[in-house]
Amino acid sequence: MLTPDEIERYKRQLVLKEIGGEGQQRLKEARVLVVGAGGLGSPLLLYLAAAGVGRVGIIDGDRVSLDNLQRQVAHDTASVGVYKTRSAAKSIERLNPQVETRLYSTRLQPENAIEILSNYDIVADGSDNFATRYLVNDACYFAKRPLVFAAVGPFDGHLTTFRGHERDEAGNPKPNYRCLFPEAPPPGTVAPCSEAGILGAVAGVMGTLQAVEVLKELLGIGESLVGRLLLYDALQARFSTLTYAWDPDNPLSGREPSFHDLSHHREATAEANG
Repeated sequence: MLTPDEIERYKRQLVLKEIGGEGQQRLKEARVLVVGAGGLGSPLLLYLAAAGVGRVGIIDGDRVSLDNLQRQVAHDTASVGVYKTRSAAKSIERLNPQVETRLYSTRLQPENAIEILSNYDIVADGSDNFATRYLVNDACYFAKRPLVFAAVGPFDGHLTTFRGHERDEAGNPKPNYRCLFPEAPPPGTVAPCSEAGILGAVAGVMGTLQAVEVLKELLGIGESLVGRLLLYDALQARFSTLTYAWDPDNPLSGREPSFHDLSHHREATAEANG
């Protein structure tokens, strides 16, 4: 049940017919894992906390640096040198002390991914590298967890939702990240943020949209982004949407899958480390 304080805090949501008391209680009981507490994760975490999500897990192995602060608004100057997980948790506590946080100050690994993800109802990926994105996708597939994914560029971003462990009306698997991006681009072809640069507010837009989609999935309201990729072009002030579908050649969920667990990620890590 909602307490009097919670009713006062969330009354602007409680009056929404799509949410109401039942929906707010659902949010209170929800568990969301956020991968990455950076440019996307910062607004995402704050809006999930503000909305009343009961437990928020934060996984990030990095510490706050001064050049993060232009876009990573969950952190401040006093947090430089502190683990991003701890800094973000403090921001959440200041905003809404009723939200429980679970901190994982490490990188997601094949050895721990499914165990961690299984403790949550839904996962939001705000990571900044392809290895983590594929790992999160595959782990969500095996753990049977929905995944809200976002990525951001210098002046653009994209967003979608994956429920690859489910099937559509035709009996085919719903698409996952590997259907949309079958392979990672060759090393060196996509410049990191430190080289390409980014307008900080663009990450704010995409992280906020990601929070909206997570809340929609938790509440079961509106039209899901499953099978649809939302594109944002900040310079043109334009949103557009592309549709995509299940890839029958997908090694994870295709007709003849070759991935049956996360061992392929362990092998890739071993190869990368020589």
